[in-house]
Amino acid sequence: MTRDAIYMRQAISQARNAWALGEVPVGALIVKDGQIIATGFNQPIGNHDPTAHAEIMALRAAAAILGNYRLPGCEMYVTLEPCAMCAGAMMHARLARVVFGANDPKTGACGSVLNLFEQEQLNHHTELTAGVLAEECGTLLKEFFAERRQAQQKQS
Repeated sequence: MTRDAIYMRQAISQARNAWALGEVPVGALIVKDGQIIATGFNQPIGNHDPTAHAEIMALRAAAAILGNYRLPGCEMYVTLEPCAMCAGAMMHARLARVVFGANDPKTGACGSVLNLFEQEQLNHHTELTAGVLAEECGTLLKEFFAERRQAQQKQS
């Protein structure tokens, strides 16, 4: 198993934490010097916070641990392609690399809808790796939404 796959499996574990709370199952983690320094999972519903995406939660935790909002030399692993908000935060944090699993054809800002990381005008360029354990990450989301639809049909 590759290094990226090992870390993505940990991000998938974080996504399962979100699912357990009724949140869309997206998980993230931040690695520095080969060590996981922070994790996060989706929490916007429970926190009543539209910015509480898995990526933002992991960025906040890493910044607190490192004592700096800039995270040079850090890599993020996330189960779903980041949205524009999260991609922007990653660039401001100066992440060295972002690795994601499943594409997001509705709000993906790393190639599906647009690619903020390819904008030459922006002052920081983060390396991007897409599709790591994409099928597994995508299946997790599909199963979550299928379960939700089934529960709604039972209530009707």
